[in-house]
Amino acid sequence: MNFLAHLLLSGSPATTPHYADIVVGNFAAEAVRGRAGLLAYPAAVQQGIQLHRFIDSFTDSHPVVRRTTARLRAAGLGKWAGVVADVGYDHLLARDFARYHPDAAEPLPVFARRLYTLLHQRRHELPERLQEMLHYMRLHDWLTGYAQPAGFQRALQGLSRRVPAAAVLATGAAAFLAELPAYEQDFQEFWPELRAAVEGMLTK
Repeated sequence: MNFLAHLLLSGSPATTPHYADIVVGNFAAEAVRGRAGLLAYPAAVQQGIQLHRFIDSFTDSHPVVRRTTARLRAAGLGKWAGVVADVGYDHLLARDFARYHPDAAEPLPVFARRLYTLLHQRRHELPERLQEMLHYMRLHDWLTGYAQPAGFQRALQGLSRRVPAAAVLATGAAAFLAELPAYEQDFQEFWPELRAAVEGMLTK
C-alpha cells in the first residue's frame, strides 16, 4: 500500500492510543531499515514502524493483491507491477475516500491537511530523505491528488524519472485504468480484510 493507505490505517486520534506516534512511525518506516533502525525510535513510534511493516507483509502475500499484480505483469509492467498496484490502490482509496474512511465527516482534503500538519510538526524525527519528500508532498498535495487519474499518473511518472531502470512506470497508470473495473473489484475485496487485520494489530 502507498502513503494514503498507510496514513489512514494508522488509526484515529479519538480512539487510538499514541496515535500521533503511530502516524510518525508508519510514515518514517518508508526509510527505516532493520532492527537497529527500529530500535532507534521510542516504543510508541516503533509501534507505527511495525504497523507499516505488517501492512506491507499482509498486502504482498494476499491472494487478491497477487491477482492484481499478475494482471499488471501481463500488461507489461514486469517487476514494477507491485509499485503500480500500490499507487493504483491509493488512487481508488482517494477517489472513494468517504466510502473507506471510518469518519465520514472528514473529507479527503481535510484529512490530508491534518496529516500534513502532524508530520510537518514532527518532521525532525523522520529520516532526512523523508523530510525532503514530505516538503514536496505538502507543497503539491499528493494525498488529495491521488483521487484524480492525472494525479495517479503524475505519481508514477515521478517515480519513473527518479528510479533507474523504472521508465516503464510511466505507462503504469494507463495500464491500470485500462482494466479499471477489475482493479476496483480487487480493491473492494481486499480493503476490508486489510482494515480488519490492522485493527486487530492496533488493539493488541
